[in-house]
Amino acid sequence: MVFNADDDYLMLSGIQHFQFCKRQWALIHIEQQWEENVKTIEGQYLHRKADQPFVREKRGNKLIVRAMPVKSDEMKITGVCDVVEFIKDENGVEISGAEGKYIAIPVEYKRGKPKLDDADLLQLTAQALCLEEMLLCKINTGYMFYNEIKHRVEVPFTEEIKQRAKLTVSEMRDYYQRKHTPKVKAGPFCKSCSLQSICLPELMNKRSVKSYIEGKIRE
Repeated sequence: MVFNADDDYLMLSGIQHFQFCKRQWALIHIEQQWEENVKTIEGQYLHRKADQPFVREKRGNKLIVRAMPVKSDEMKITGVCDVVEFIKDENGVEISGAEGKYIAIPVEYKRGKPKLDDADLLQLTAQALCLEEMLLCKINTGYMFYNEIKHRVEVPFTEEIKQRAKLTVSEMRDYYQRKHTPKVKAGPFCKSCSLQSICLPELMNKRSVKSYIEGKIRE
């Protein structure tokens, strides 16, 4: 299932789909359809290490938590952070099961080379907003770790980008509550879409799904 036990909460990972193509997001998160391609399989392989259920690792003044579940009751969104690094800092917050105070830094893992697009930025920012609400703190910085170069890139969380993340989630919720799958605007990006055969972008530009199915029935 794309949604957790509480179906009223959207999945945080859906922000990536929504920014890539709103129709793709709706097909996955509203209509519950999914197909795998090379990119999704590679992404799953990369996340295996990060997705060890809630694993803690202590390194000096740093506590590393992998596959940490997060949620925001305000935005009604839930998901899992690849990695959250808690750095000891007297200006931080207390963490259950750990001595001292810490600041939280979300880290997202990506397959390729650095290309901080809106989808990556908004998803990481939404993770930070969830952590802020859960820990009652302010998070100013996160990181993208790019597997191809084995290097991380710092991402500042400005008030502007936090507001954009909230507005994006709000728009997703509007579609979801209306159970509305938007029409496709075909483009070059369709060729790399994991749902190309389901979406049928070329057909959708010419006729409705209803007429397509009715045509198939009459054949």
